[in-house]
Amino acid sequence: MSDMISDTATQDGLAGESPTNHLALAIELKNINKSFGAVRANKNVNLPVVAGTIHGIVGENGAGKSTLMSILYGFYEADRGEVFIAGNKVRIDSSKAAIKAGIGMVHQHFMLVDTFTVLENIMLGAESSPLISNSAIEATSILEHLADNYGLHVRLSAITGTLPVGEQQRVEILKALYRRARILILDEPTGVLTPSETDQLFEVLKALKNEGVTILLITHKLREIMAITDCVSVMRHGEMIAHRKTSETSKEELAELMVGRKVFDSLNRPAEKIGPASVVVENLTVLSSQNVPLVDNISFQVRAGEIVGIAGVSGNGQSELLDVLNGIRPVDQGRIVINGREITPDHPFDPAEARTLKIAHVPEDRHRMGLVTKFDARESIILGYQRLTRYNPGMLLDQQVVNDECNRLMALFDVRPHQPEIKSANMSGGNQQKLILAREIDKAPTELFVGQPTRGVDIGAIEFIHEQLLDLRDTGCAILMVSVELDEIMQLSDRIIVMFEGRIVADMAREEADIKTLGLMMANAHDTTDADHGAQATSSAGES
Repeated sequence: MSDMISDTATQDGLAGESPTNHLALAIELKNINKSFGAVRANKNVNLPVVAGTIHGIVGENGAGKSTLMSILYGFYEADRGEVFIAGNKVRIDSSKAAIKAGIGMVHQHFMLVDTFTVLENIMLGAESSPLISNSAIEATSILEHLADNYGLHVRLSAITGTLPVGEQQRVEILKALYRRARILILDEPTGVLTPSETDQLFEVLKALKNEGVTILLITHKLREIMAITDCVSVMRHGEMIAHRKTSETSKEELAELMVGRKVFDSLNRPAEKIGPASVVVENLTVLSSQNVPLVDNISFQVRAGEIVGIAGVSGNGQSELLDVLNGIRPVDQGRIVINGREITPDHPFDPAEARTLKIAHVPEDRHRMGLVTKFDARESIILGYQRLTRYNPGMLLDQQVVNDECNRLMALFDVRPHQPEIKSANMSGGNQQKLILAREIDKAPTELFVGQPTRGVDIGAIEFIHEQLLDLRDTGCAILMVSVELDEIMQLSDRIIVMFEGRIVADMAREEADIKTLGLMMANAHDTTDADHGAQATSSAGES
């Protein structure tokens, strides 16, 4: 396979060509073009994928990867170009046509009905009989066979919304295989998985590959590309610029191809000066509507000039903690002190007051809480700060000032495209994230609470975002960062807290941590003595 793909010179110096003819192709995209108004999302893209391989596709946010996969799965139809599946030219103008062609897709945000059982989710829209009971019997037999073959065991009677994310992902894969997919597209599949769940997923992908299934893996995690793929293709600015056999490339080369320059993926810049406690949390409990503890009697501090990283699988209380610290949810028990303001059940605060305390917030879900996607970028860039006198000197917003502010911050934070009038929904995820960071960091906060700062963001934007967070820390800002990315936790944090089921199971200096141990703690699979050590560390951190 070493000679399957070669590169030829272009303006960028690199271009992917088709593989040699003797290799069987599961997919071949030829000269794919797609525009949205004046924006050319795909420009003469060629993509050959050998049958029975795991093929990675990488590129910066906005490089055209998602558009290309949307064309292959029938969400969009190409303006020009041809699609071949197993050597046959096909027209894929809908997801139904893609499924008929043997293509399945596992989306970054799962397309499951939480209140349905696993079996109901898998059968939905693919019932084999007018009688649901007959369909269920047949589907159960097929799914048990698929689960045994590929290690995709999951309880079919379970309510899907109660399952951990790793098992929900198995449901999505089973759903595609149940529809006889022989080509499987996975979009950022490890974004919400623990390291052990990622390992389990990779074992599943290897088993699928061994059975002849072709897998397209879209991810920004180059470590995973190197670990699991056979070949990798690189996109930049809507064009396919390189194809590589994975064994003949490196993370460094791929990063440089993606971004067009050398990228440094390890900062590890220690704090220059750590000051007094800026955020104090004591015996904090947050309850659900059923009075179940979501955050369970936790205590910790964040000091000025320090980044405290909170590691944990999503759903273990981190989101609720961020909500309380930003005034979105009330304190049920315990107390918080931020900049001298005590927050208790009897003395609550709200997001408006949080801003007067110079607290900034980058939410975990940028679409639900960070942006109004129907707003222009210039409106999103002042969201939550629209009452500031500089934007609103009288009864109405000063549109020229707002437009100038957006231009300034877009240039400062490299937000693309540099168009204040663009709809927030039409920006890539990485550029949406940079827009939110620009809005919050520019206000020179004394505390920043940030959730998943680089989720779904490419390597070039990750480097930029990490630099901004470290620069802000070095001004004396106290930063609390929630992330499921252990590499990110290790690179940025001065201190690391691990949460499991709403409790703090460890609190340690970064120098004391390693990824393997953190992964075990996130899954509550560490030795109980570690938990005792974590509790002691939490106590001592509160006294420092």
